Amino acid sequence: MFLAKALLSGGSGSSRGGSLARGLGGLLTGGGQEKNLGGLVGGLVNLISEARAQYNPEPPPPPHNPFTNVEAYESEEIRQFRRLFAQLAGDDMEVSATELRDILNKVVARHQDLKTDGFSLDTCRSMVAVMDSDTNGKLGFEEFKYLWNNIKKWQCVYKQYDTDQSGTVGRAQLPQALKAAGFHLNEQCSQAIVRRYADDDGSMDFNNFISCLVRLDSMFRAFKSLDQDGDGKIKVTIEDWLQLTMYS
Repeated sequence: MFLAKALLSGGSGSSRGGSLARGLGGLLTGGGQEKNLGGLVGGLVNLISEARAQYNPEPPPPPHNPFTNVEAYESEEIRQFRRLFAQLAGDDMEVSATELRDILNKVVARHQDLKTDGFSLDTCRSMVAVMDSDTNGKLGFEEFKYLWNNIKKWQCVYKQYDTDQSGTVGRAQLPQALKAAGFHLNEQCSQAIVRRYADDDGSMDFNNFISCLVRLDSMFRAFKSLDQDGDGKIKVTIEDWLQLTMYS
């Protein structure tokens, strides 16, 4: 909740799932139609201060608004996206980590060029946690849309740097892939990321690549919102620190 607040301040049947996958699959391609956890996380956050000016995230999603408040200026793509989300989310108009995994995996299964088995439940829990402003374990529409837009952008980077079409980004390509995604990191931070997210040979599959970028994006956002005077330093209580690192 602490992390999500910092960020926000600065299915069911197989038939329905299939239609959602087709619709979201079109959005994914741009068509618009169809380990030491404490030490590692601490190291990443300490290093963020050195790199903070070298990543410019998209504006954060707005706070929760009534789902029925559809703005007149929305594009047809966003209207379609909203309709698909309504089908996916059900009566509560929010998606859980399990629902997120199911729909994302239906979508990526339609993109054989990604050569992936899909997202793990742990990855989807992490995705939900970093955007979950009310700590109910689910994502509302604006949060889901923000996450989806990032995945849509980053999967293009992944395909570009999977140069041998092996289904992974190799160790040699990984630094450039992170830069292409917008993250300019120093060597120490890059090595920490490899140790946490890459396989033994230093390569990174699609699940881990997206999981890594979602975490990086959220950490940069949290730091930027907490660094009120822009001096590259923040001060947090132990309770806030634990919330920041453990629920993400």
